Amino acid sequence: MNDLGQRFQHDMIETVYRTAGKETGYWAAYFLRAVKRHGGVAAAKRMLGTKGLSKGLATLAAKGRLDLAMETLVLKPEYRTLFTDGERTIAAQRLAEVRSPASAGLVDAARTAGDPERRSR
Repeated sequence: MNDLGQRFQHDMIETVYRTAGKETGYWAAYFLRAVKRHGGVAAAKRMLGTKGLSKGLATLAAKGRLDLAMETLVLKPEYRTLFTDGERTIAAQRLAEVRSPASAGLVDAARTAGDPERRSR
């Protein structure tokens, strides 16, 4: 793995996993396992290759913290060379999708799932 790939992996663990966990309470164990098993770049590429929005992205959107999403990291200019234009487009589309009014139900479901008071209503 080159230096840029190592920096990306570090940011995947420190920003996307640890900071998100500490600041939002959402600890993405599956995400961490994937990064450790496949490496940061390969894990991101695998996740971008799946269909639909992840629970993690919906949860971060519900908490107003898309800045901590893997998709946001993929779009950072310093990591541009690690991903294809198609992968970067998918990341941008997913972020746009969770920001749109049409996805409000998914985001609200993620918000409710993480809030015991709202679940009991």
